[in-house]
Amino acid sequence: MARTAAPTAPLELFGTDALIGEEDLAIRDTVRRFVEDRIRPEVGEWYEAGSLPARDLAKELGRLGVLGMHLEGYGCAGTSGTAYGLACMELEAGDSGLRSLVSVQGSLAMFAIWRHGSEEQKQEWLPRMAAGEAIGCFGLTEPDFGSNPAGMRTRARRVGDDWVLTGNKMWITNGSVADVAVVWAQTDDRIRGFVVPTETPGFSAPEIKRKLSLRASVTSELVLDEVRLPGSAVLPGVAGLSGPLSCLNEARYGIVFGALGAARDCLEATIAYARDREIFDRSLASYQLTQAKLADMTLELGKGMLLALHLGRLKDEERLASEQVSLGKLNNVREAIAIARECRTILGAAGITTEYPVMRHANNLESVLTYEGTSEVHQLVIGRAVTGEAAFR
Repeated sequence: MARTAAPTAPLELFGTDALIGEEDLAIRDTVRRFVEDRIRPEVGEWYEAGSLPARDLAKELGRLGVLGMHLEGYGCAGTSGTAYGLACMELEAGDSGLRSLVSVQGSLAMFAIWRHGSEEQKQEWLPRMAAGEAIGCFGLTEPDFGSNPAGMRTRARRVGDDWVLTGNKMWITNGSVADVAVVWAQTDDRIRGFVVPTETPGFSAPEIKRKLSLRASVTSELVLDEVRLPGSAVLPGVAGLSGPLSCLNEARYGIVFGALGAARDCLEATIAYARDREIFDRSLASYQLTQAKLADMTLELGKGMLLALHLGRLKDEERLASEQVSLGKLNNVREAIAIARECRTILGAAGITTEYPVMRHANNLESVLTYEGTSEVHQLVIGRAVTGEAAFR
């Protein structure tokens, strides 16, 4: 009879903890405990109901210190980029919707104000957003312009000293619960960013329902109907597409780690199931075909983790290029969704229920695969880097 040994966690085989500093490990473990205690017991019900207690969670996440955690000053924690990535991994092990809430808040809305905003804008919004007392969203994507944001139809025109915004944004995380929206619009000069309090007349954010993915997340349309803003609402530090793209690069970096959290959660749940499930008087885990699947998934998870940690080190050294973020996003999301799908085959019918996280993660990763740059866009970014030829048109 084959000897039964104690199982080793998939990432332990790679010894990746030895590549992470003590402070970053402590932050990771704190977020992991929060997810275990607060999120995991309820997220299946949130997903099934298609709702998320976003305002309550934002305040809890603010107390945890993860909102804008890698930014300096204004109430932000000022952690390393690696720590932020590890936090994203633990949040997405709970649910992609939870990590999306944090990513949009910190890496899109807060980062846009922190990097490109005026001192007045920073003082007004960042401390409250870091504490979770104010929620932000990021209005770039439009119904007809996702991968090609340069074609956006939302316009901002000068009327005296003011700006007037008209247009629509689509698929906006946090939109219906946001207190402030960072909205990008065409002007007579170039694309500019605007800090828009959501109580401004003419602004509305109807929630998008009937989703089969990211159900435990608030997704909205933004409607701007002659929204009049003072001249001080414009982000003064940037003009052109470089502004929103710099923010997207920050959020994509979080996805590099986050997707691995979903994959790890699927794999760990599947290994536990396979060890307990008996088929033909043997555990499912004892069959060669099952072990071949688990071994291949462990390999891809570990390779993705090594890539993520390398990119984290580059980020902390301020040497991370956007093309390298594309490498990480393309590989890790693609492998994460493959792991989720393969895990479902091992769980069989049990895998389609909310009792196990696998189908929920797989459905969420369908969105992660295409938002903040589709796989095809990231392939073209990498292709341009290695050939010197742009093939976007």
